[in-house]
Formats: sequence, C-alpha cells, structure tokens
Amino acid sequence: MAKKNTAFNDLIHIASMLPWWICLACAIASGLYLHTVAIGPAVVSSSTFDVSGAMFKGAASVAQFVAPMMFVCAAVLSFAKRFKRRRLLNSAYNSANQSVAEYSWRDFELLVGESLRRQGFSVQEAGGGGPDGGVDLIASKDAERFLVQCKHWRSMQVGVSVVRELYGVMAAEGAAGGYVVTSGTFTKPAREFASGRNVHLVDGQILAGWIAATKRSPSLPGKVKVEPVAKPHIAMDKPSACEPVRSQPSEPGCPHCKKSMVNRTAKSGANVGRSFWGCMDYPKCRGVRHIH
Repeated sequence: MAKKNTAFNDLIHIASMLPWWICLACAIASGLYLHTVAIGPAVVSSSTFDVSGAMFKGAASVAQFVAPMMFVCAAVLSFAKRFKRRRLLNSAYNSANQSVAEYSWRDFELLVGESLRRQGFSVQEAGGGGPDGGVDLIASKDAERFLVQCKHWRSMQVGVSVVRELYGVMAAEGAAGGYVVTSGTFTKPAREFASGRNVHLVDGQILAGWIAATKRSPSLPGKVKVEPVAKPHIAMDKPSACEPVRSQPSEPGCPHCKKSMVNRTAKSGANVGRSFWGCMDYPKCRGVRHIH
C-alpha cells in the first residue's frame, strides 16, 4: 500500500507543476472521457469478446474517479505553491537579506523562480534532487531556454566547479544560457570562468535587486522588467571593488556589407555559449566579428 500511495503522490506532485487552472481542466476532461469509456458498450471483434477492450473498459470505470481526484489535488497543490511563492517574495522584500538567509533550500528555489516569473520568464521546476543536486529550474523567454542552478549556501562561496558543471549541462542540452543563483558570493575563479560565457552569476546582492525591482513597478506586478536579466548577453555578476569595470562594447559595422551588427550567442559548435557580433542582415549576410 505504501508504494501505491507513494506513486499516487508522485503523480500529484508532477501534475502540480502545471498551473492550477490547467490541472482543473485536465480533471474535467479526464473525467468526461473515462466516464464515456466506462459506460460505453463492450467491444466485440469478429463475433468474439475483446479481452483487451474489456480490461480497458474496466480500468476506465475506476480511473474515471481516480484521475479527476488526482488532478484536483494537483490543482490545490499548484495554487498553494503559487501562494507560497508570492508570500516568500513579499517576505524577502519586507525583511531584506536577513530573511533570505533563513530560508530552506527548497524555499530559496521557490523565491528565485518567482523572481524570474516577475521578470517575464516562464519557469518550470526541474527538481534538482536536493540542496546540491543538478539543475533546479528551467526558465524560458522569447523561445530561448535557460538553466538555473540555486545554491543556498550560508557560509561558503560558490566555487568554479559549480559553474563548470552548469556550463557542461548547457552545452549538452543546447540551452541559450544559464544562471547560478546564490544567497552568498562567488569565488574569483568562478567569476573568471563565467566571464565571456553565457553563464550569469547572481549573488545575494544582485538577488536583492531582483526582489526590490518586483516592487518598484507601479503597474502590474507580474510584468516587472529587470534589464540585467531580460537580455541574455548582459553579464549578471557584479564586479568586486578590486576588479575594473568593463564597459559594454559599442555596435561595430559588418566587415562585408557595413550594416550594424547585433550581439549573438553561439548555440552549437566549438564556441557554444560564447558571444559574438553578427550582421543584422543575417542570413543574407554572414559577416561576424569576435568579441575579445
């Protein structure tokens, strides 16, 4: 019985990753379909009773109650998660960084996900498996996918190994970029490795800026725009006092047609994840310039 309950709970948890209103729609649709199958006539094939059809009909008679109940439970859980994410964000804004340090790793992931949602991202919980396990969130925006790893370490700096790991997963899955978010800070090697790559480092100070930005908008709270996140080629990490501030290069001219160039990110090949200048008239013109 324990295994059945665990499997049922796992299905509810997976379904709860959907918006609550989609869960309710699935509950209604599955209930109607399975009820239609359950009350339908028995299947007869070549004057012989179809055993497989009878089994499906019998399963539908039970599932017509179980499936809608599962989706309704998932809708309640999804709504509760949404309410909790908003409460965590409000608490972090009202109490500054002190409250974030007291969050559990799971609440920290929810806080980061809600901050990204307020900036226009569609966020999916990837389920990294624990406080130190794998990719935690998948953020999508403008048909591009970004992998997010959350490191809620209170007394340690995030090292370069974590950044390398995420960069490798980005290349393997063809993601447009990635974010490593921590409530603490990053080591200098980690910052050096991320420099020039499409891996954005978000420390506690930058995260506090994300949270504050969600409350500064006078209009709809779900449409807050935070420029450092909206464009993937802008580095998220903030240089320390001992590091020189590098200005963003101005747009050069195309070496072939002399038109303006735009900042692009390589999504395949040996230079995957690196930024370069590409002609605005691509694919008619394939002029490129490297960013040093």
